[in-house]
Amino acid sequence: MIEFYKTTDEGTVQIENLEPGCWVNVMRPSSEERTWLLDDLEIAPEFIRSALDDEESPHTDFDDDTRQVLVILDCASIEDRAETVDDTIVQYDTQPLAFLIVPEKECIVTLSLVPNETVRLFTTKRLRKLDTENRTDMMLQMMLHVSQQYLVCLRNIHRQFIKNEKELHRTMRNKELIKMLGFEKSLVYFSTSLKADDAVLQKLNTGRVVKLDSDDRDILEDVTIEIRQAMEMSGIYATILNGSMETFGTVISNNLNLTMRTLTAMALVLAIPTIIFSFYGMNVAILPLDQTWIWPVLMAVGVSVVSAVVLWARKFFIK
Repeated sequence: MIEFYKTTDEGTVQIENLEPGCWVNVMRPSSEERTWLLDDLEIAPEFIRSALDDEESPHTDFDDDTRQVLVILDCASIEDRAETVDDTIVQYDTQPLAFLIVPEKECIVTLSLVPNETVRLFTTKRLRKLDTENRTDMMLQMMLHVSQQYLVCLRNIHRQFIKNEKELHRTMRNKELIKMLGFEKSLVYFSTSLKADDAVLQKLNTGRVVKLDSDDRDILEDVTIEIRQAMEMSGIYATILNGSMETFGTVISNNLNLTMRTLTAMALVLAIPTIIFSFYGMNVAILPLDQTWIWPVLMAVGVSVVSAVVLWARKFFIK
């Protein structure tokens, strides 16, 4: 899918064809659309290959011949339901979003393989601050929203974690523990991608990839601050999550030990009547009070009760 947008007095509006100063939004391009990118926009083939690789890591590149610029960032995205550990939680992943500045055609291209929340926002809302003719500014504005989207997703992960932790305190079910695994996977994806995004921003800050004026540097500084805040939040939440998982693991192991100790004490108490009745069941005449069955029963009950009281006093049973 290829769409064209341009900033007017009314805001960012969709147009029919390629024009100087426009924004070309490409999402999951077909083979014909890839050919159009190569032939009509004359984008470097290696840039197309990198932008369409869903495993491509964030980086920047510059083509000396065409003066084209490629910037790839990882963006937060909602994990597909088929890949989540539990359908009741929102699990996150990261997907690359490529920015291509094409000076010959006087346009900027965004390319993604999956629907992107940042692109959706910029295409469905009239943002007066967006200027498609100022390609560097537009790219930085979209990067700023990408960084802010990380913070929104991290806060949502934290809210889900708090809710699940309370439920885990109450039930200690495997389902809640598996949800913790989903939160941990999301934080790992975010932490890895944020570090790579921060490296891209540092390279852009040198000004060797794209020229930056004072306003651009201010926006880039805001993006860097947001990304580093997201990195810090991701690290804090991961530490809290790991600590909680270790604590719950210790509690579950301790509960198992208490249960096994209780069952062992109960088995010991219940074995006493069996031992006494076994003795009195022998055909010997040397056992005291063997003339009637009532004495072995009373003896078994008495010894069992005394043993249970002693074990209870020594806290062998869960109280």
